[in-house]
Amino acid sequence: MSGEAKLKVLFLCTGNSARSQMAEGFTRALKADAIEVYSAGIEAHGVNPHAVTAMREVGMDISAQKSKTTNELPDIDFDYVITVCDNARETCPLFLRAGTMVHVGFDDPAAATGSEEQIMAVFRRVRDEVRAFVEQMPGNLG
Repeated sequence: MSGEAKLKVLFLCTGNSARSQMAEGFTRALKADAIEVYSAGIEAHGVNPHAVTAMREVGMDISAQKSKTTNELPDIDFDYVITVCDNARETCPLFLRAGTMVHVGFDDPAAATGSEEQIMAVFRRVRDEVRAFVEQMPGNLG
């Protein structure tokens, strides 16, 4: 890595179970040279097994990632805090140490209903949307 410091980015969601976990996994895999990534939730719901499955289908293993709240994060001056759901944007604690707040709303795949295949179809769609967003980072952060 060159002498430039990595951007510190936090993905924030309601339960830190699916969207923010997928974003953390993709960022770690695709942008590790430029971004130091974290994820957290307003609450910690555990990593959703459907998210683990959807990510595994594209060669990403997020099974070792932990669901955590913002209180469990290290004391970091984040360059960007990215809310990935409306609830987090509306209820997230004020990050006084955040350089820039960015909101990118993704549908909540954990709210999907129907058959296992219908639920997985939603997780796959959201996974692909999250990946497309991460692939454009940091240029799409404003």
